[in-house]
Amino acid sequence: MMHAYDLIVIGAGAAGLAAASTAAAEGHRVLLLEHTNRVGGTTAISGGMVWIPANAKMREAGIEDSQENALRYLSQLVPSAPDDPRMQAYLRNGADIIQYLEDRTALKLQPVRRYPDYYPDLEGATPGGRVLEPVPFDGRELGSDFALLRDPLPEFMLLGGMMISREDIPRLRRIWRSPAAALYVLKLITRYGRQRLRAHRGTSLVLGNALAARLFKSARDLGVEIALNTRIDSLVSDGLRVTGIRASLDGHAQTLESRTGVILATGGLSHDTALRASFVPPQAEPISATMASGAAKGGVRLALEAGAALSPPCHDVGDARAFWVPVSSWKRDDGSNAIFPHTVTDRAKPGLIAVNRHGRRFVNEALSYHEFGRAQLDAGNDAIPAWLVCDSRFLWKYGLGRIRPFALSTHKECRDGYLKKAGTVAELAIAIGVPADALSDTLQRFNADAREGVDSEFHRGGDIYQRHLGDGERRPNPCVAPIEHGPFYAVAVTPADLGMAAGLLTDEHARVLRKDGSAIEGLYACGNDMHSVMEGAYPGPGITLGPAIVFGVTAARHALGLAAIQRAAKSDRTKT
Repeated sequence: MMHAYDLIVIGAGAAGLAAASTAAAEGHRVLLLEHTNRVGGTTAISGGMVWIPANAKMREAGIEDSQENALRYLSQLVPSAPDDPRMQAYLRNGADIIQYLEDRTALKLQPVRRYPDYYPDLEGATPGGRVLEPVPFDGRELGSDFALLRDPLPEFMLLGGMMISREDIPRLRRIWRSPAAALYVLKLITRYGRQRLRAHRGTSLVLGNALAARLFKSARDLGVEIALNTRIDSLVSDGLRVTGIRASLDGHAQTLESRTGVILATGGLSHDTALRASFVPPQAEPISATMASGAAKGGVRLALEAGAALSPPCHDVGDARAFWVPVSSWKRDDGSNAIFPHTVTDRAKPGLIAVNRHGRRFVNEALSYHEFGRAQLDAGNDAIPAWLVCDSRFLWKYGLGRIRPFALSTHKECRDGYLKKAGTVAELAIAIGVPADALSDTLQRFNADAREGVDSEFHRGGDIYQRHLGDGERRPNPCVAPIEHGPFYAVAVTPADLGMAAGLLTDEHARVLRKDGSAIEGLYACGNDMHSVMEGAYPGPGITLGPAIVFGVTAARHALGLAAIQRAAKSDRTKT
């Protein structure tokens, strides 16, 4: 049986949903296929930030930026940036693509005025505004489809299903010291209780779950046909271009025809162990913080069978094509494996250090999660695993990994081995297997500095990004405090990928390329299926989701023969 569509999109994360919604908004019949039983992919469990330099919301907020300024910044981190047509297209069209989606879909973003680029001292960096986040979304607007939206990680929700925003966290920390904060939290909990009467979890969505929900609603409202639990067997070609796919829907083998082509947005190489190994150092374990698709054949392998070219292999830490984050891991009560990405909640807070196997610090703990992961992967640091070490005062106020702030008991986490606890530093050293004298010396040196508000070894708190992640109530340095109030605690972390920078080679239109540089007509890749415009650099928050959305829209419009979004967006604004 043959079914015909104008466009077929594979993968229901941000990139795929943006591509499908774009095509449907232009009046085309679109099929969106997803291997799992939920919509949202890794986007739904992410922070949901979108990095778009020189966006209109920055200007409205009075923050100056330009494409040239962004390129100056990026060129210091991504050497290929000035000569990469894809990067030029991303910077040139990104702001207009966001405006286009907000005009045509349910996507609504707001600027994060204060969130510095990750290398704030480089020329062209900004203290905020390039980062956009989704406006909170009421999941009830999805109706029965809310059950099809992927849930956030349970470890990032409170009370079994309540999401909290970045703005909620400071109030939660002040709950015992501020009547206003206590009242605010009481209102959150009351609202959540009412929501649970009608849904399996809270319906006040923020972060990546709100982003995925808004794009999901857009696709539904615009008439995109969505098929879950789908297995893709192969691409179909007429010898000149990709014309469709062979797939199994609900257990039935079908050939699906696409008039304009196929867009791959399946999540990339993170869970393809064999392919991933060519792009990471040998000491990197096969651990990913992305959502495993479970697909027997992802978008990259489908494209390779059609003659596509993949990123050149690399193994050196400095050249590795992956985005890194330290994670702690354990088994949930149901036996499933769980990981906690240590992105911004604990490492930069005052009163914690990271030590290697020798009980020594090896990195500035307040650096970005990507740089922390790179430091772990440096074989000379001997830091896989590394141990995040803190005292009882820190654990109560900030939490640590899966341990939430103000936890009344850590017995379960200690019993299952996730959290190491000891009455003295020497006992903690034995528990984590590092030399006791080295750990003691490390803490003595750190504490002596911390009492003065400095870090003479790694200069923690030395730029606005680090201080942004610290505790503003701590003076003079929001990132350092002594570790001296026993009992003492430690959690092991290993480097995992937050997505692969390696992927299918594409041009500025997101068309997949062959090894000779020619385009495979009718075949597009975006999101993590696409070789990242950032190569292996991580300039700021949202540098995976930003390009994912931009090139998802770009791919859809090019496949359908529509004008570049920059020109279309300006034309649309002129008409109104």
